[in-house]
Amino acid sequence: MLNSLISRRRLIATGSLASLGVGLSRLAFGDTRQNSSADAKPTLGVVPAYLGVSPQTLPPLPYAENALEPTISARTVGIHYGKHHRAYFDNLHKLLAGTPLEQASLEQIIVQSHDQPALADVFNNAAQAWNHNFYWNSLTPASAAIAPSAKLQAAIERKFGSVEALLKALVATSASQFGSGWGWLVVDRGELAVVKTGNAETPFTRGLAPLLTVDVWEHAYYLDYQNRRPDYLVATVSKHLNWAFASANFERV
Repeated sequence: MLNSLISRRRLIATGSLASLGVGLSRLAFGDTRQNSSADAKPTLGVVPAYLGVSPQTLPPLPYAENALEPTISARTVGIHYGKHHRAYFDNLHKLLAGTPLEQASLEQIIVQSHDQPALADVFNNAAQAWNHNFYWNSLTPASAAIAPSAKLQAAIERKFGSVEALLKALVATSASQFGSGWGWLVVDRGELAVVKTGNAETPFTRGLAPLLTVDVWEHAYYLDYQNRRPDYLVATVSKHLNWAFASANFERV
């Protein structure tokens, strides 16, 4: 079911995308000028139902800026969320103003713009906005009191042997990402997997269902850890993963 949903993600609006010289609305949705109906709307790319709908609005943090201390400082969270995360939304609004994508969800924009060179800026800002939404919810101040659901625990043990082994794999894979990017716990063809993505890439464009993520862009850790990315990852993964969030995501896949 997951694969069949995601295999349709490249369904895009009617019209030719061959010419890169056309405007954003025509490039993203095809030439709709032949349809004169005032109510006509472009067809957006198909988004897997389990992802839900994220508006182009910066959501509030799910906890106070100092809630992850001492692992991640309030200063880091304040700059990361208030500057970097906010900037992706601000940039996206400027890029999409007056286009048919202006009212689309982040998920629709990501599916629509992925692998479209002329929409690279749109993809990067939309995907980074979405990834950061997911990242803040992947963390919690009180993860020590939260365990994976029985269903997710069983899947972890089948694939990795134990939660501890999974955490080691997530740290190692995330630390090995060259340059900026993300480490993820995902569902891949019915099994759990740990993967990494570079820059703004996100797993669902590959047909993978994300359950948790950790940010390995420098702005996520440099003020607190400088070049010690593995130390940031060990502390964050061991103390602050939100297993309730991962379990809920696993139930929807």
